[in-house]
This record gives sequence, structure tokens and C-alpha cells, in this order.
Amino acid sequence: MGLSWQQGPLAPGAVGRFLVPGPLPERMPFAEPLRRRMRVRFGGAWIADSEDVVLLHEPGRYPVAYFPLGDVTDDVLQPGEHTTRHRDLGPTVWYTVRAGGHSTPRAAWQHTELPRYAGELEGRVAFAWRAMDAFYEEDERIVGHAADGYHRIDIRRTSRHLVVRGGDGIVADTTSPLVLYESGFAPRWYVPRADVDASALTAAEGRTFCPYKGLASYYDIAGARRAAWSYEDAWTEVRRISGLLSFEADQVEVRLDGTRLRPEPGQGVVAHGVDRDLTLDEASPGRHP
Repeated sequence: MGLSWQQGPLAPGAVGRFLVPGPLPERMPFAEPLRRRMRVRFGGAWIADSEDVVLLHEPGRYPVAYFPLGDVTDDVLQPGEHTTRHRDLGPTVWYTVRAGGHSTPRAAWQHTELPRYAGELEGRVAFAWRAMDAFYEEDERIVGHAADGYHRIDIRRTSRHLVVRGGDGIVADTTSPLVLYESGFAPRWYVPRADVDASALTAAEGRTFCPYKGLASYYDIAGARRAAWSYEDAWTEVRRISGLLSFEADQVEVRLDGTRLRPEPGQGVVAHGVDRDLTLDEASPGRHP
């Protein structure tokens, strides 16, 4: 979750509400200074480098970084004929991005007739995340989307009793799970491998990527597809869940202290594409120098 996507406070499906007497506007885009140096790489060259990035949070979308035009390398942005109209921010022109012998159309955009209330984005351009080679904060690659400062993960040790049943048998039985609290999501319970019946798990094809946790591998259980997952080599910030298993409560029976867990509305993960040229090495904990 972030400020305006998943179940964040400015998202359409917010899990909480503002305690005010009247209704809020249907949409409340929010812009703020990132206060981090961000760089963009394309065609093997650095094409933008700024300590004055503004992050735009739009309802139902990942945050987007806007760079001052003065912090973009000359001749990188080539105006195109394609234009659109943003429902909140007005006319939008799209650029072809060219550098290092490479060229990608509609890879950057600028809002050209901003309303008075959106002056923070004046003279700024945003780059399509997957069209670029990579984005960096200082010398570390940021993958998936611009980091949302309102997204938080806390992991806690607990002695509660967690039992997972799949098919006709018990798949996991533990009194030492870890519970992962991720902003806007229901708690996720992670079980040590020693407390899991490995014979009940069948490795499933394909992995997914979380910009905050890393690469996830999946397992089928008694015909239930992708009923469990594991971050085999979780990123440094969430290293405690590395190798542990978590289970989908809508695929198998998960009971916590005797009470069956049920999926909560709005908890589905919003899918996004993998960054262009993202390698497994860069998606591993070793991405941090």
C-alpha cells in the first residue's frame, strides 16, 4: 500500500476514513517533494539527475516522479505528435526519449496547461518507468516504481498457534510464526520451514516481484495453485522472512489460535510489469552496495 494506491488514505478503496463532517472530493491527487536525489538511465547514459524531484500520488496508481526540465540532459526529449488530456491536470504532451543511439516514443510526458492548484508540477517532466533502463536513488537502483514513503513493513515474532490444512492433511503447524504487517494489508503470517510438511508442497512455475521484499517463489498444495509463497532470499530490509512460507487463506485453510483466517476485501495485489533489463542479480539483496 502507498498513500493513494491499494487501501491507502487517498485511494478509492481506503481502509479508513477522514473524520470530517462533509464528503471529500472523489479524487485528491497529492504532490510532495521527494527530498532524495533521483537519477534516470536510458540508452546507457544518465539522462536526468535531480535533487528537486516532486512525487505525484494519484488515486489508484503508484507514485510518479517529476523532474525539473533543467535537470534533464539537453536533446534527450524530442516532442512528438501524441497528446492526451489528464482528468485533473489538463493537456499532456508526450516525448520521444533519445540517448546513446536508442530512441523510444511516448517515453516521457509533461502537463502543459496546469490548473493553478497544481503549480508544483510546472516545468516538470515524468519518465515512463518501464521505458527507461533504470531509476536510481543516489547509487542504488529503485525497481518496480518510485519508492512510496508511506509504505511501511514491520515484522514481529509471536507465539500464536498457526495451523494450515490442505487436502486431507496438515501442511503447517507452528507456535513460532513471524507476522508481517504491511501498510494497508491484513497481516501475513510466515512459517519456519521446520514446521512445514515439505512433501505437501509442489513448486510452481513463475515468480513475482515486490519492490519492497524481492522475488517470490510459489507452491501448489493438493491441487490449490500458488497456495503458498516464499521469499527465498528476501531483501535486506525484510531479511527475517527469508525462506519462510506464507499461505493464501482463500486457497487453503489457515487457522490462527483456532479461528479461521479469511481474505479481506481489497487485499489483492495490484500487478505491475517488471522493469526493462532488470536482472535477477539486481532483484536480489545484493543490489545494495
